[in-house]
Amino acid sequence: MSDYTNKLIADVKAKNPAEPEFHQAVEEVMGSLELVLQRHPEYRSMKILERMVEPERTITFRVPWMDDQGEIHINRGYRIEMNSAIGPYKGGLRFHPSVTMGILKFLAFEQVFKNSLTTLPMGGGKGGSDFDPKGKSDNEVMRFCQSFMTELQRHIGPDTDVPAGDIGVGGREIGFLFGQYKRLRNEFTGVLTGKGINWGGSLVRPEATGFGVVYFAEEMLKTKNTSFDGKTVAVSGFGNVAWGAVQKATELGGKVVTLSGPDGYVYDPDGIKGEKIDYMLKLRASNKDAVEDYAKEFKVKFVAGKRPWEVKCDVALPCATQNELNEDNAKELVKNGCMCVCEGANMPTTIEGFKLFTDAKILYAPGKASNAGGVATSGLEMSQNSMRLPWSREEVDKRLHEIMIRIHSTCITTAEKYGTPGNYVNGANIAGFLKVADAMLDQGLV
Repeated sequence: MSDYTNKLIADVKAKNPAEPEFHQAVEEVMGSLELVLQRHPEYRSMKILERMVEPERTITFRVPWMDDQGEIHINRGYRIEMNSAIGPYKGGLRFHPSVTMGILKFLAFEQVFKNSLTTLPMGGGKGGSDFDPKGKSDNEVMRFCQSFMTELQRHIGPDTDVPAGDIGVGGREIGFLFGQYKRLRNEFTGVLTGKGINWGGSLVRPEATGFGVVYFAEEMLKTKNTSFDGKTVAVSGFGNVAWGAVQKATELGGKVVTLSGPDGYVYDPDGIKGEKIDYMLKLRASNKDAVEDYAKEFKVKFVAGKRPWEVKCDVALPCATQNELNEDNAKELVKNGCMCVCEGANMPTTIEGFKLFTDAKILYAPGKASNAGGVATSGLEMSQNSMRLPWSREEVDKRLHEIMIRIHSTCITTAEKYGTPGNYVNGANIAGFLKVADAMLDQGLV
């Protein structure tokens, strides 16, 4: 990297200590943008990069709530409003004990590029809390969500900031959050996405991220004149993203043989299909955050404490969480003949891992491109809310498929334009950056 980008990365680390995920996200993007800065010195002189790594607004607040025994608990709430150059802030809320400012900055930074790639008018943001909904009663979750939204509502709106769900925030939580927003603001607007179908939600939204990952991977495979048909697929995770990915990969002729959780992974050589896909919903609803029950239910192999990347596969879809696929895992995938890695989670592959995939010349797509189907469908939900007009399942799925094809095409053409044909990381980072950077130039020093 140049002295300029090295200094910028050093400044980010100095200003944001103890936030390694944010540092990693910035470093990965900067590696691609060297190619842009050589052709466009105006981005450097106008300090576009320095502005993009600094959130426009960072909000933290306390969230007091009472459990069913009458004991008071205090959690911390966050909203990172990263960049609004191309539209209102858009990005999920995550409720999980691991949530910190650094995690949310990395997610918000990635979201800016991801939302730009969708071609929809959405800026980037992210938020959440260190609250853990697992093991809590519905009433406890409701009281927490109401307290959380009592503060958050003053910072969001359909034309300002539109949160969605993420890890720990599903339909139940979105419902409680929306109800409190409506009560406090006395308005029924599209301020949250992931809503229930009966009150403004979009069909396909729960499956959208997983569907989009598979649509993107299918386009990648087409560049090698092949498809999912007959391919063995390894999937990590077992939540919404993995559930959607398993459905669509199976529909396209692939055989998904793994799922994973914090407890380990299951290997199902006959393929996860039919009632087994339905069982994934029971796993998620159990609140156990574990997959061993799947192995017991269907009498298949369970490997405790390990990730599924040692299983021989043609296509790998990491759909769990950040940094779940490291250099050693990448070596195993390459050694076992994997030809395509397409990210369903946000930054699930370490820098060392993706460099190894690049060196091995196997197809590799970063989450900011390949998992953009979720936020794209959230954008479609926003459109439906604005028009007060619901679309059919087929219409939403068709639009999602078209968006993922466009994102793939944009990545391919941008990578080629900047001298790195076939490099999806460079294509995604550069294309996402250019749209936001040009909007920032147009709008002056803001």
